[in-house]
Amino acid sequence: MSEPEAPAAVLVVANETLVADELVEAVRRRAEQGPVRAVVIAPVNDPRAGYVVYRNTRRASAGRRVDRMVARLRDAGIPAHGDVFEGGPVSAVEDVLAQEPIDELIVSTHREERSGWLRRRNVLSELRRLAGDRPFEHVVSDVGARTGETNVLVVANETVLGEALLDRIRRRVQEGPAAFLIVCPQSDPHEAEHPEAERRLRAALSTLRDEGIEAHGQIAHPDPYTAAMQVIEDERVDEVIVSTFPGERSGWLRRDVVGRLRKDAGVPVEHVVADLPSSAPLEGAAR
Repeated sequence: MSEPEAPAAVLVVANETLVADELVEAVRRRAEQGPVRAVVIAPVNDPRAGYVVYRNTRRASAGRRVDRMVARLRDAGIPAHGDVFEGGPVSAVEDVLAQEPIDELIVSTHREERSGWLRRRNVLSELRRLAGDRPFEHVVSDVGARTGETNVLVVANETVLGEALLDRIRRRVQEGPAAFLIVCPQSDPHEAEHPEAERRLRAALSTLRDEGIEAHGQIAHPDPYTAAMQVIEDERVDEVIVSTFPGERSGWLRRDVVGRLRKDAGVPVEHVVADLPSSAPLEGAAR
């Protein structure tokens, strides 16, 4: 009597699209050809230039998607386990391939115009290279359009706790499902630590999360235009909200940050003006 066929180890790589029906169907189709076990990973990108990132909420969100995908595959009779990896998709796949035998890869992304992985440094080509002779499938998902959830990039620093911005975020949630990434450019690029910016960001994230709003954040490049464009190149961003002080109090407005982003971001850019006391520091001033 012949031995039963050993299941092929299929590495399933995705983040936001882990919840996509297209990816589940791709794994099911492969299972119909012969026994498989799925190794599900959700890479979480690090920010560029080594700036502080609040990984806990982003990692937790990715972890929930991994759990949902593993549960769906097991319900379909496919053995599966999974985990979250930090450092982006290329380093995550390198780590897995070094740790355990993998026979095939299935990688899922958004459509090219919505996918940070496809826009960013030839990630798909790098993953194909790592796969070598292993079968490799790329699944394109439109899960964002199906679920209606929008990724909103918020760019603010001294005004991140302003009621005008927090109220706009609350109203945006009422308009439709949305997740927010709040980027706070450094106040002083010559300082290694940014306790005031971190304090404001933590307070804003805590306020929003206490209200059930999905929000993540990071301290970013000191130039707000550069900080925003780096995120747009690396992540799926559907809208941008920029918060500034009014008029001449805003160094960002004097540098036409909002106008430049409207020209280059490729997504809608909204400007929120903070209503803060006149004693508030000049925006963008070095500390």
